[in-house]
Amino acid sequence: MATQTRSGGTVIEDVSWTGQRLPTSRSDIFPKLVSLQRMLNARGFAAFRIAGASLPHKRRLNVEFENWSPTLSSGRDAFLAAYGETILNHIETSTLPVLWNAQERTGFLDASDFTPFVVQLDERLLPYSGIAFPVRLGAVGNGYVIFPTSGGADLPGELILSVHSRCYRVMTEILSLDERRSAPAETLSEREIACLQLAGDGRISEEIADRLGLSVHTVNAYLGSATIKLDSVNRIQAIAKAIRLGYIT
Repeated sequence: MATQTRSGGTVIEDVSWTGQRLPTSRSDIFPKLVSLQRMLNARGFAAFRIAGASLPHKRRLNVEFENWSPTLSSGRDAFLAAYGETILNHIETSTLPVLWNAQERTGFLDASDFTPFVVQLDERLLPYSGIAFPVRLGAVGNGYVIFPTSGGADLPGELILSVHSRCYRVMTEILSLDERRSAPAETLSEREIACLQLAGDGRISEEIADRLGLSVHTVNAYLGSATIKLDSVNRIQAIAKAIRLGYIT
């Protein structure tokens, strides 16, 4: 049931986040992200899952949900180009929220009463400010929920803590969707990934075997087991799914 609370004199919409089962569809998650956007008086949101975590040089941010304001130039692509690598590195060592500020001083975003508990980036690379909440869930997966803001503002520490906690719940729900459970690509072995990568490059089993120093029978066995683990009906679908999940390119 929706309620209304006040933060800094501004009425914000809230929803009940307790005692609820995990969602059964993506449509159950979107309203929760909208609620967080309103709490922060933001201009949109994006929820990213980190793919390829087991291969550092292959890590990337895959968007799961987004709702960018049309007034934000280039939206997701501009954000990723500006700060994507920075926040990927950040989550490896810290789960503190990350603030960035607009290129113009008028867009300054501040969390002065919460300074020891946030990381404020020095570089001003975008025409808008924002905050990125890292979510690190270990073997379950990692990700970010980010919110571009509507301009300069003070973010109370209590609000940051509340939103960050709810971002953890939302990301847990995102990672618990059936698609994620049916594609446990983390269980792929290095050989399975290597065979999939070469198959994705257009190489046939004989060429893969020659490249990896394996027998053709062994290559086909690796490709077969990877296909089963990715819950795919054939090799082509397995390759496509592995690409989408960030395990091969």
